[in-house]
Amino acid sequence: MSVTLQIWVEACHNPAFRCGGWAFVRRDGETLAGMAGGERSVSADRAALMTLAAALKDLPAGAAVEILSSDGALHGAWRRLAALRAGGDPPAEDLDLWARLRTATEGRSAKVTPAARTPGGPTAFAKAWADQAYEKTKARGPFSAAIPKVNLAKAGA
Repeated sequence: MSVTLQIWVEACHNPAFRCGGWAFVRRDGETLAGMAGGERSVSADRAALMTLAAALKDLPAGAAVEILSSDGALHGAWRRLAALRAGGDPPAEDLDLWARLRTATEGRSAKVTPAARTPGGPTAFAKAWADQAYEKTKARGPFSAAIPKVNLAKAGA
């Protein structure tokens, strides 16, 4: 029996600057990994889709996934993906990200669970990194980078 991967994801978006930041922490059994990044000139919806696409990239084939987040936009994107998979109306924007999400969730059990941002917990950790990624993106431009292992030890996962 395979272990369910747990992925804590959070996004940050500022409509005034049209910048978005994202971060995730992924636990596969005892192993932790994480990434943070951001992009300029994005909508809140695109920031949420970028977050999910980054978190679901390069997962083991057929692995079950539980995504945990306190971000309402991420939950909305997930509901839209479920409707799309059930034959709902195709999206008109961000087709590249919708295609990546469909491919990443194909043939796997995946669900999104609301998670509280408890201080010292993995959701709060991911949110802090998403906020930091937003600030870096606003100042310096788009990027994505792994969260250092020494920092992941503090994720509370």
